[in-house]
Amino acid sequence: MIARFGKKEKIAVLGAGSWGTTVAIHLHKIGHKVKLWEYYKENVDLMKKTCKTPLLPGIPISPEILISNDIHEVIAEASVICIVVPSHTVRGLLRRLKGKINDQVIFVNLTKGIEENTLMRMSEVIHDVLEISKNRIVALYGPSHAEEVSREMPTTIVAASSDLETASHVQKIFMNKYLRVYTNNDIIGVEVGGSIKNVIAIASGICDGLGLGDNTKAALITRGLMEITRMGMILGAREETFAGLSGVGDLIVTCSSKHSRNRYVGEEIGKGRKLQEVLDGMSMIAEGVHTANTVHQLVEKYHAVMPISEEIYTVLFKGKDPKKALIDLMTRNPVTERHSLPES
Repeated sequence: MIARFGKKEKIAVLGAGSWGTTVAIHLHKIGHKVKLWEYYKENVDLMKKTCKTPLLPGIPISPEILISNDIHEVIAEASVICIVVPSHTVRGLLRRLKGKINDQVIFVNLTKGIEENTLMRMSEVIHDVLEISKNRIVALYGPSHAEEVSREMPTTIVAASSDLETASHVQKIFMNKYLRVYTNNDIIGVEVGGSIKNVIAIASGICDGLGLGDNTKAALITRGLMEITRMGMILGAREETFAGLSGVGDLIVTCSSKHSRNRYVGEEIGKGRKLQEVLDGMSMIAEGVHTANTVHQLVEKYHAVMPISEEIYTVLFKGKDPKKALIDLMTRNPVTERHSLPES
């Protein structure tokens, strides 16, 4: 096992959704001491009683993993804290940790999203609330559906931090025979890619709901990647990051997978259902809905050219007909392929 190269850690995983629970199970398999925090006590009781979660059918949860809704019990003595909650709840969660952690804890952000109004990436929210060094914050992103990682299907992700030594430390903590972890010091690009791709995934789902073909999907993914890259570079990312796992890799899987909640939302809207109706029928969060709003705010702030993202915003929040949005995209003024992409 690759984890032999790193010491065993005491790890707190905050968030017991499908991905957070998968992360806790994975880290326990490697040999780390893991505690898992879940907000709702009734869910804690169910998980303890059955050693399972309905979010991951057929996947056992070891009784050695401490599951609790007492966040202070979970973070006690932790050397690593993993954030795996919906993006709009991250700030509130972190406020509960302030003054309760030591100055050596490493934070691993696995939440994909951009905070509304502040327009901060999740690592920036962690830094802003807890006032810790950015060198102690790592983003762990990439094409990694919980449904597959929990079944030990080969997966590759990237650990990104402004400090490569910290990223390498997290790489050793998480890596094993079915989960390969790369490192990157472009945390801006990694978080931007992993967040905005959810908006493009909603567009991909709309294509599926409208019954469109492979040509359409390929065009959407390609031009969507251009939009993600464009905004990433405006925010200070490196262009080459978007050719990696948190860019094109995450975009492909989220736009095409049956497991993608964001693609599902788009598909149902493409079939004619209303957004709130779709969301009311879901047990998990589709981050792309929140991110569509924050991307719109970013477009307005930086006057960026992101036509696909803007059309998704109008479909979700202004009630625009998806078919009309498609026509408007296809009949835009002709431009060169790399139109308005900032110089790298």
